Amino acid sequence: MFTGIVTDIGRIVVLEQRGDLRARIATSYTVSGIDLGASIACDGVCLTVVAKGADPEGWFDVEISAETVGATNLGHWQAGRRVNLERALKVGDELGGHIVSGHVDGVAEVTGLHDEGDSTRVVFRAPAHLARFIAPKGSVALNGTSLTVNAVSGAEFGVNFIPHTKQATTWGDVVEGDLINLEIDTMARYVARLRDYDG
Repeated sequence: MFTGIVTDIGRIVVLEQRGDLRARIATSYTVSGIDLGASIACDGVCLTVVAKGADPEGWFDVEISAETVGATNLGHWQAGRRVNLERALKVGDELGGHIVSGHVDGVAEVTGLHDEGDSTRVVFRAPAHLARFIAPKGSVALNGTSLTVNAVSGAEFGVNFIPHTKQATTWGDVVEGDLINLEIDTMARYVARLRDYDG
């Protein structure tokens, strides 16, 4: 489990197709403290560490199945791309965002950006089947970042990014047309299931 609070910005070093897609990600995490088999959210996708090293910089490798590539934006990764990273929660860790599983529900598209003071309002279009789970003042995870929805209109929704978030994550890089990993709030999923259940 994760909180959607990004703790490092990684960089894709190498991508290789070896049956599954394999990615090497440079990180400022202390790699000696990362266990093989550990889960790390990479742009919001829970991936398993299969190798690690510290030469010439800290890095870890993950393997990405074809199913994950098809359900996320990871098929658009390229060497040099910056990615949001978060290590899995430990007992006693502060829950600063909201509960995030790292299981992406779909891909949203950035349809607009405009500045509002020092913040930036970004508008996203959610896949039609997920739009009903997104509500004003509700939570979403976008590329692994826990965010509050400001406004909703049909399948489109807006989020404000404050300067700190743009600096501490990859959101300072966003442009119109970007495809973004979307994980809806778990509570919204259960509320919809209870509402739709006819017993």
